[in-house]
Parts: sequence; structure tokens; C-alpha cells
Amino acid sequence: MELKFILEAVLFSAQKSLSPAELRDILNGAAEKSDDSAARSFRKMKLDDLNAALDQLAQEHAAAARSYRLVCVAGSWQFVSQPEFAPWLKALVGEKLRPPRLSLPALETLAIIAYRQPLMRAEIEQIRGVSVDGVMQTLLERGLVEQVGRAEVAGRPMTYGTTSLFLEYFGLHSLDNLPAADELRRIPVQKPESLLTVEPGLATAPPDPLKEEGGLKNEETGSPNPQTGGPESGSPGESAVNAS
Repeated sequence: MELKFILEAVLFSAQKSLSPAELRDILNGAAEKSDDSAARSFRKMKLDDLNAALDQLAQEHAAAARSYRLVCVAGSWQFVSQPEFAPWLKALVGEKLRPPRLSLPALETLAIIAYRQPLMRAEIEQIRGVSVDGVMQTLLERGLVEQVGRAEVAGRPMTYGTTSLFLEYFGLHSLDNLPAADELRRIPVQKPESLLTVEPGLATAPPDPLKEEGGLKNEETGSPNPQTGGPESGSPGESAVNAS
């Protein structure tokens, strides 16, 4: 009996996806519990042989152009139906409630983590240019991102990476299957100065050149107009005339 047909029968009957290591455990368990000589012959199967048989099986199913196919997602194998048959399958089993789609900020943050992991939150914010507190909370709650360690900098902040659920969510075998994004990987990231250790009471804010030149403020906070150097309603000279 060929190994690929045994794997096909197991995966077809399984209620969940199975990794090569899990499939090997099933083969070993069958060899120990069964008196069948065929079952005992597949004891201590090498993972390389298992993966080769799975790849061959997947290619045969793809060539047969059936309504289903064998795929490997997040390192585990399972049979799935072809997308074009979705209307009839939905009528059969109904539609499962799925979490709302990720927002654009969440997708941007997730892409940064996927391509540059492991990353500190401060590094993610440096690349995006905005705070990511709310977005990170969403990604953590959805199980797409997790804490993977601590950075070797002052304060040892937590670093983040993607999870196996991230691979399942996007139908990826591994992170190597991510689309090429050399430009994203080349963006330089500097450690934020806030991570530097300073003695209490000695930390001083750096001088703001904009304030020294006339009190310019940020546009988002309703600050002075950058072109006039004063409040948006008028220049310093106009305010002096009105006051007099």
C-alpha cells in the first residue's frame, strides 16, 4: 500500500488540518496498535518522506481538477473545496459568523509586523508615523499578532510577531510565501530616543526651533498658521493693532 493513499484517507476523514508531525504520530500509533503487517511497515516514517508524499498527492489532485484540492496552510494539510462552489456549499451548511474585516490601519500595521518581525511597538509607530495602540490591541485580540520576546535595549520592551492564525487567515503555507516587499524591508528604523536611560531630573526636552521663530504649532492641534507665524485668525501685527 502506498503512503500517499494512507495519508489521503487520514486527511479525508480528519475533522481538522494535520501537520506532517501529527500524521507521523498517527502512522506510529497505528503500527503499535495494529497487527496488520502493512501498518507496522510505516512505523518511524521520516518527515522528508511524508512531505514528499503529501506534495505528490497535492499535485495529483490539482491535475485531476476535481471540486476539491489538498492544500497546506500554516504548515498543516487539509482538503478544501474549490472557491467557485461556494454558493452551493453555503446553501448546504449556512454561513458562519466571521469577525469584521480588518481596517486599513490594521492591515498596514499587520503588514509591517509580518515583513519586519520581531518589532517593538515604538518601531512600528516610527514606520507608520502614528500611534498604534488601538490597532495593536485589535490584532492581539484577533490572534493575528502575539508577543514573541523582548528587545535588547533599555527597558527591554516587548517585541511582536505574527501567529499561525495569521497564516491561516491569509491562506499562507509559511512567511516565505508572503508577496515580495523589498522596499518595505529596506526602510531604515532607528531606535527611539525615549528608550535611552537617563538619570531622574536630568531629562530635558530638546529645543523647538519652530517655537523660537514665532510660536508655530501643529496644524492638527489647532495651532498657529505656519505661513503667518501667529494665530490662524491673523498675524502678530494685526493682533497688536486690534489690542491698541
